[in-house]
Amino acid sequence: MTTLNYPISVDSEPINTVSIFEIIPQEVLKWANNLSWEERRYVLSLCYLICSVPLDKQAEFLDNYTADGLVVKILQEQTPKDWVTRSFKKLHIKQKLTNTVLKDYIKQYYIHSAQDLRTQANRDIEYLEAVLHLINDSEERNNLFHYILGCEIIKMLFQMSWLQHERFYRLQKNQEYFINHYIKPIQHAHRLNGLVVPKDETLFFAKRDYFIKNPNIKDKKLTELLMSTFTIAQASNLGFFISHNLDFVMFDYDSIFNCEPECIFLC
Repeated sequence: MTTLNYPISVDSEPINTVSIFEIIPQEVLKWANNLSWEERRYVLSLCYLICSVPLDKQAEFLDNYTADGLVVKILQEQTPKDWVTRSFKKLHIKQKLTNTVLKDYIKQYYIHSAQDLRTQANRDIEYLEAVLHLINDSEERNNLFHYILGCEIIKMLFQMSWLQHERFYRLQKNQEYFINHYIKPIQHAHRLNGLVVPKDETLFFAKRDYFIKNPNIKDKKLTELLMSTFTIAQASNLGFFISHNLDFVMFDYDSIFNCEPECIFLC
């Protein structure tokens, strides 16, 4: 299971007791020492500005500054791209991993990380560190692919009717896991945002009316719902499980999305 784990010690020593010069890579120190005083002022000003602005503003800046280079680096890593593409095909997800899609997901990954860090007051890891890991660590870039795959599946589930949710989870080997971790949170978000509003749930025809309703969610709203309902780890874990076992999610497009049968619906 993938989680965002960032090291906070050097040689088992707490980071706040170690000189910053001991943890800066030598190639960075060499580059910094060769800068002119004018250039050093620019670096110091940039460091100050990044540390002083809110996390979402950090994300905006880092997206503009790093995303294009990251897309080039990510597109060079063919293996994770291949298994994401295979998973999309199996699950009838039409999304393509274009430069634009990857750049948008890098920005979303930054912002989602920032949101998660806000809710974890005991964590002393800075958001900027998450970005540095994504730039420098191939494993963290694999986590980005896990995140993309997990998000696309969650988006698909968000746009299903509750009847389609039932058909989906009944196909799964671990029904309880999918119900508790994904279906219930999504249906709660449907209710909370007025996308599916159950009325007179005990009455058959009233029940049928809301149960077969497909939520009409625009792309921007869909991303907002995903990020407010699930942590980055929840999305990444789903993609991780599928990347290691393509049958982790059982999927039969025809049985999930066929026309509504005349039957009693079970919640």
